[in-house]
Order: sequence, then structure tokens, then C-alpha cells
Amino acid sequence: MKLHDLKPAPGSTRTSKRVGRGHGSGKGKTSGKGMMGQKARSGPNPYPHFEGGQNPLVRRMPYKRGFTNIFRVEYTIVNLDQLSDWNGGEINPESLQSAGLIKNQKKPVKLLGDGDVAAPLQVRVHKISRSARAKIEAAGGSVNLIEAEA
Repeated sequence: MKLHDLKPAPGSTRTSKRVGRGHGSGKGKTSGKGMMGQKARSGPNPYPHFEGGQNPLVRRMPYKRGFTNIFRVEYTIVNLDQLSDWNGGEINPESLQSAGLIKNQKKPVKLLGDGDVAAPLQVRVHKISRSARAKIEAAGGSVNLIEAEA
């Protein structure tokens, strides 16, 4: 087989429609583009969401883009390395606020496992990561979860 013997697979190509070659062809005179107007002219048509010069919907309402989950719960994050020099006693949202680790108690608290635990800690928070729970329990501490308020 040589390069000049190569042919496309049967049915994979079709001859192009020759427009503007007389009314007998079915695509004569206006070449299937109708009478007049922007879409009858040569060259590209306007882009798909073009609205005739009116400010398009995409630009009129930019705030409608994307999705916001209205049920999202935003947590205040506390890491274990922030509790490395904890003075003792239970760790709960009230004690974290008095220590200055969280600003207010409106958001629920989630404890993450970045850092190490030396002493056993008694923790009461809304959520905790697996690694933080494992480190606290390995050090002899305990973890209790606070129920979410409905």
C-alpha cells in the first residue's frame, strides 16, 4: 500500500453543497439564506446569545451566575497546634472564646488535626476531624460532640 492508495472509509465523507448555482439545484439565488437581514449577509453571524444590540442577559444579571447552597454550615476552625499550651480544663466554645482562639460563639466550632497533643484534653465541640480525634484519644483525652441547634 502506498500513500496514493489511501481512501477515506466509505460513508465518512460527503460532497459539499454548492450553493448559488441556479434555482434547479435547490440552493440558488439567495443560497437558502432568505431575503435580507444580518443572517443573510456573507461572513459570520452574530454570536449565539446576541440580542440585537440590547444589553445581553449575561451582562444584565451577572449576580445570577453560579450556585449558593442556602443550607451551608460555616464552621470556625481551630487546629490542635493552637491548643498545644492549653492550661487545662474542658475545651468548649466558651473556653475557646475566653482564650481568644475564636471571636464569637455564633458559628459552630470544628477542631482539625494540624499539630500534636502532649497532654490529655477534654474536648466538647460541634465537629472534629478523624485525625484530631485519633490524636486526642491517643494522648488519653476524650471527645464529646455538641448537638447542632435546629
